[in-house]
Amino acid sequence: MTDVKSTVETGEAAPARRGPRLYGRQKGHALSAHRRQLMQDRLPGLRLPLASATPARASSSLFGKDCKALWLEIGFGAGEHLLAQARANPDVGLIGCEPFENGVAKVVGAIDTEGLANIRVHDNDARDVVSWLADKQVHRCFILFPDPWPKKRHAKRRLVAPEFLRELARVMVPGAELRFATDIADYQRTGLAAVLKSGLFNWPAREPQDWRERSEDWPATRYEGKAIAAGRRCAYFTFRRNAVLVR
Repeated sequence: MTDVKSTVETGEAAPARRGPRLYGRQKGHALSAHRRQLMQDRLPGLRLPLASATPARASSSLFGKDCKALWLEIGFGAGEHLLAQARANPDVGLIGCEPFENGVAKVVGAIDTEGLANIRVHDNDARDVVSWLADKQVHRCFILFPDPWPKKRHAKRRLVAPEFLRELARVMVPGAELRFATDIADYQRTGLAAVLKSGLFNWPAREPQDWRERSEDWPATRYEGKAIAAGRRCAYFTFRRNAVLVR
């Protein structure tokens, strides 16, 4: 990934880039003056200290308290799911990754308004965070409606692919959940195939409803609502990280 914020903007050493860019645009409409000020004042304190040594136990060192679990959301969009999970689970620490500035600004605003203390933010490539985390840290990971990269020549940019799955499994504890949702039929097929072929996760689904419907503790997102309104069927996959990883 080459479209990254400079060290002057982030105040951190720029992490090494690996592989193709996996996300779309980073900026949308101009932020209001209030949100620009919030991003300037609050975001630095919410960012992960990626220039520092990897913490041995991220769930206790990143949030100023000992959280019972660490959850990771990759590509939180406008933040509806991330914020809902943080409100419903105050004893869980959440790391949210999102390169799109407008979505990050919404989350930072909600954190400031509501006083949420269990969210940390990485406003760039999620692979930076996964590379930084130590082994067996994450208890639940969400990849919800990632960029589908529908053109055949861009298929290698899809996030749910073998190389990233190997890195992700490394930082997840045995039995940890990986939740993956998409409204793109081809991505449903290729994503499911990539996960099952990896040998890193098992799929405990027993009937179609297990992946055609969200569970009660899986908040909806704005994008999901648009997909359903457009007539696209969403798939909600839940996998579990195997106890032993096959290298």
